[in-house]
Amino acid sequence: MTTRTFRIMVRGVFDGLTDEQRAELLAAAPEHDVLHASFTREGHLSYDLSARTAFTFRFLDGGEAEEDILEATERAEQAAQSWLTGRGYGFRNLRSQAEDLSQAPLGKRRRRAANATG
Repeated sequence: MTTRTFRIMVRGVFDGLTDEQRAELLAAAPEHDVLHASFTREGHLSYDLSARTAFTFRFLDGGEAEEDILEATERAEQAAQSWLTGRGYGFRNLRSQAEDLSQAPLGKRRRRAANATG
């Protein structure tokens, strides 16, 4: 039984933020800086409101079969929507991109290591 690892990015744009909401997001911006972005089970939010109103959630999930990526993507989208609506943040243009790491091409170092052992 092989477990596949999925990386899912859910992107969107904040919409109709009040001045208070914008201030909240700006105050929390250091913990949501794109330079600290990582893929996590609970989802990591990154944004830079001073540059643009776009945001990205990064999720890490898994499954047994290739088609499990569809359910993982749906869970990620629902989690992102719940986080945003739970705080009253408006959003639009929500879209997702998922990657099955078992299907990702090996980097140069990993190819070398695989060739050395095989």
